[in-house]
Amino acid sequence: MTDDRIAKSASRAPRISFEFFPPKTESQAAMLEDTASRLARFRPKYVSVTYGAGGTSQERSRGTVARMVARGLPTAAHLTCAGASSEAIGDVIAGFRAAGVDRFVALRGDPPGGLAEPYRPHPSGFRDTADLVRALKRAGAAEVSVSAYPERHPQSPDWNAEIDTLQRKVDAGADRAITQFFFGSDLFESYLERVRRRGIEIPIVPGIMPIHRFVAVKSFADRCGASIPADLTRRFDGLDPDSEAHALVAAAVAAEQVADLMRRGVDAFHIYTLNRAELSEAVCRLCGIVPQSARAAA
Repeated sequence: MTDDRIAKSASRAPRISFEFFPPKTESQAAMLEDTASRLARFRPKYVSVTYGAGGTSQERSRGTVARMVARGLPTAAHLTCAGASSEAIGDVIAGFRAAGVDRFVALRGDPPGGLAEPYRPHPSGFRDTADLVRALKRAGAAEVSVSAYPERHPQSPDWNAEIDTLQRKVDAGADRAITQFFFGSDLFESYLERVRRRGIEIPIVPGIMPIHRFVAVKSFADRCGASIPADLTRRFDGLDPDSEAHALVAAAVAAEQVADLMRRGVDAFHIYTLNRAELSEAVCRLCGIVPQSARAAA
């Protein structure tokens, strides 16, 4: 990116989107309602809702999507294809489309035993995410996002295979990619260079994970192959996760990451909220995104 474009990108507030997950309890549902209300004021490009693959978890996903749509929020429904027939997934897609959902996040999903076991498609299901993307586009989806991995997917044998997978999703009609969370801007920049060298031009949106509890994020990072820089570990060393100091450090870390990426020309971010408003709201404000009520009063 040219210096002029980088300067222009860094001088304006970025575009933002938020990710929510379906609540399991009444208290979690109340927290999500409060979070959605507070973050809606930042006028996100869209919000996305993660997907439970079956039973009551699938119903919670559908219900949460419906509530976000009823709020008037542009909403993307997540879908996975692991462990389900193409007919069953087609029914889910039809249900979302009938509810007016035309944005989706298409994901393969993990094997039943987790990433330690190889992925095997359902005997009558989609082979991979690319097949799911094609099905969504045939069903009239206006916008389909897919996943991207700045540090490679744990099951990718090498970088050629990693980029090949993304290329298949793009060829199937994917409109953008959202990355797994990461904590080093150089990782994202290197990944983006690999993608662009392949000739893939869709937007690659960084996924930002505010650190609500450092121990929990580190555990998740270990499972999905994301690295935790030593200096980041030191910043949280000895902090009570429920303390004000932990929250202040977490907000600063996420805002610094967004600011650094903006200086490198990035102008859109996807925040993994974990259904909590405080850190996501702080990051938005620290990066110059003004909530709607404050803008109206200015």
